[in-house]
Amino acid sequence: MKTTSPRRTFLKQSAALGGGLLLLGSEAHTSRAASTETKPAGSGAPVANETLRTIQNLRTIHGNFLDKPLPEGAIETILQASVRAANASNMQSYSIVVVKDRAKMKEVCTYQGSCLLVYCVDFNRVKASAAHLGYTYFPDNLTAFVTASINTTMALQTAAIAARSLGIDYLITNGIHRGDPERVFSALDLPERNCLPLIALLLGYADKPATGRKGRLSEPGIVHHVKYHRLSAAECDAVVAEYDDPARHLGLIEDWREKGSAHYLEWLFTKWARPFDTATEPPSAMSATLNRHGFIHAATNK
Repeated sequence: MKTTSPRRTFLKQSAALGGGLLLLGSEAHTSRAASTETKPAGSGAPVANETLRTIQNLRTIHGNFLDKPLPEGAIETILQASVRAANASNMQSYSIVVVKDRAKMKEVCTYQGSCLLVYCVDFNRVKASAAHLGYTYFPDNLTAFVTASINTTMALQTAAIAARSLGIDYLITNGIHRGDPERVFSALDLPERNCLPLIALLLGYADKPATGRKGRLSEPGIVHHVKYHRLSAAECDAVVAEYDDPARHLGLIEDWREKGSAHYLEWLFTKWARPFDTATEPPSAMSATLNRHGFIHAATNK
């Protein structure tokens, strides 16, 4: 009697899920016909399906995570979905470091959960492959870094979608850049050249039920039809009013009025997103980091 190994079965299931998460075409719609909610023909409203519902209900958890393990196989399933993300020239110019030790998670990004995925812009695999064949590859330019950053971020976003489809909560964080970023290189033994930790995804289960999701702006100013549309004064007033509307849940805080601001955006631009304090964080800090790790060459005055 022919048997199928559990490992092979799991890999097949993981690959199927990874592809299905990103499939929004007619095949996915047909396969879910029994559970699909449709709008009247000609209404212009999109068809709702399981994938779109997952995306529409994405939310980042900014609270604490339980000390609870993820289901067996969940991390591998999420990773297999993550690497299916689109990327330039199919070079996958990124690395994903999986961290399960909670103390190390806190050291790396200041947060703790069931698992931490650190997404790095990384050309070391590409360079090693080239060298193995006797060629050289030079990613030490800003174009390569920007392209790899896009690849890396798309892989992380795909992982977040996969996690939510499995009922797993997440936090997307740039906390790896707080303080001395060199600590991440040390903690994860990252290559010194052509590798930079860019963003991290903390996975787990929130310690309390989510109260809702953040709102999002769409038009005007976000989506532009045919050509770029510059906001009028009236449209700017409308954007300010949207942020001020508590029912829209667009802001980071709800008590900005109590803090003395006339509008939420006043609090944002004067208290939260204020200019860098050049005494503690010079504007050139990121440029220096990119230069130190081989992505750009700092200009020198002669």
